[in-house]
Amino acid sequence: MLQTRQRMDTQGFVLLVLLCASWGINQVAIKVAIPTVPPVLQAGIRSIGSSILVLMWMRFKHIPLKEKDGTLFWGILVGLLFTVEFILIYWGLEFTHASRSAVFLNTAPFTVALGAQFFIPGERLRPVQVAGLVLAFCGIIAAFHESLSLPTRRMLLGDSMLLAAAVIWGATTVVIKASPLARIAPSKTLLYQLGCSAVLLPLASVILKEPGIGALNILSVTSLLYQIIWVAFITYIGWFWLISRYPVSRMASFTFLTPLFGVMAGGVLLGEPMTFKLITALVLVGSGIYLVNRK
Repeated sequence: MLQTRQRMDTQGFVLLVLLCASWGINQVAIKVAIPTVPPVLQAGIRSIGSSILVLMWMRFKHIPLKEKDGTLFWGILVGLLFTVEFILIYWGLEFTHASRSAVFLNTAPFTVALGAQFFIPGERLRPVQVAGLVLAFCGIIAAFHESLSLPTRRMLLGDSMLLAAAVIWGATTVVIKASPLARIAPSKTLLYQLGCSAVLLPLASVILKEPGIGALNILSVTSLLYQIIWVAFITYIGWFWLISRYPVSRMASFTFLTPLFGVMAGGVLLGEPMTFKLITALVLVGSGIYLVNRK
């Protein structure tokens, strides 16, 4: 069994920030490709391409695929959770605003923290660490509070979907850490998720009556390659490697950085406005991460 460190070290900190920045940029990548490739179909293509890469990696590293390690049930479970999470996210965005989604999706760390208390020995958070999670979430509210105006019924439906997706995201992290999946190669855990979603997400795209692929251009192809190679292959393996080695209740606080990196990427790459609220949010999130991970 891999040994879990009791707190984040410099290596884990740097890697987590890099992953969150990559996922923030991924929000922009998805956005620029939507005119030619609809979102759920994008996720399906990403899973198909990344599954092939993971299989090639496992073959190169001689990682056994059919080894009887007691993970089949748990692998299928996290694969189904992963698929439902993305369906809810992309379908929910049809009913509510992307800025509102940043708030509701970032309730996932609270699910991780709560689940860790019951299912992962040794990961109980002290009151100051819970306060850190709350402070970091306040940073997200500070950045996106204007989008939380009085919602319509349609928005409430989308918000509910995104909140459910956040719970599933957090639950998936806890299942991976608390099950035999924490003891196997991160690439095999990732393959369980990508394999299930590679089959189910294209079917969901058809059920949701998304249009097919339009005329591809350099921008949309680059976006898909970024999602397939960097995000769903490299950064996801990195995420599962981190889950196997660090306390997930402490790792979860870093995910509050993802939407803030997304706002910054939108400002730099798409010319979208960045305001003083973003700086305030970064300070709050950074302070919250410090409290969660302090000795």
